[in-house]
Amino acid sequence: MKFLIVGYGRVGIRTARILQSEGHEVTIVDNDPAKVERAREAGFTTIQGDGNEESVLEEAGVASVDAIGGLTGDLNTNFTACMIGKEHGCRTVLRIDADYREEIYEKYAADVDEIIYPERLGAAGAKTALLGGDFNVLADLTEQLSVASIRVPDGSPFVGKRVVEVELPGDAHIYAHGSGHEPMTIPLPQTTIEPGDSLAVMADPGGLDDVRATLRGDAPA
Repeated sequence: MKFLIVGYGRVGIRTARILQSEGHEVTIVDNDPAKVERAREAGFTTIQGDGNEESVLEEAGVASVDAIGGLTGDLNTNFTACMIGKEHGCRTVLRIDADYREEIYEKYAADVDEIIYPERLGAAGAKTALLGGDFNVLADLTEQLSVASIRVPDGSPFVGKRVVEVELPGDAHIYAHGSGHEPMTIPLPQTTIEPGDSLAVMADPGGLDDVRATLRGDAPA
């Protein structure tokens, strides 16, 4: 598959490396010459320029990629890149670093396929470690692991169930839960799932589609 990553910082680097290790074709866009050079040295096709400019993304091949990730530290750049990608039929993944008011979150969430929160993942891992859990695998973010935030739809067979009761396909499991648009936290034993809740899931890279199908009720639960 072909992927376009906007932003070659901490999150962009690790994401690009994982995709590269799995044999995917990755193109990097960044406006920092030093980061562009590092990406080129790492073996990536690189374009120097602003990720919120359509001409730059067109030069990077946005019309032919399967998905685009707006992974810079700037939300506006990330969102604009995703909207340009959406116009070209790409799957869109938006990075958000801070907690926004509900109406702002809804504005962005409605227009992209996935939203990721690197800092929330780190916080969830720290809390799990403090409680005695094993979160090393998430901290490493190796090629054996994918993480995603998945919204529970209306009609899901898991609505009303406790998070700890949910069994997902393969080795996938839930490590954090958020009600509505509240920040995600490690679920307590009594935490139940409601429509619109977000579940942060760890799974094999090829298993997330099965997880989404299961949560929708399209696959055996």
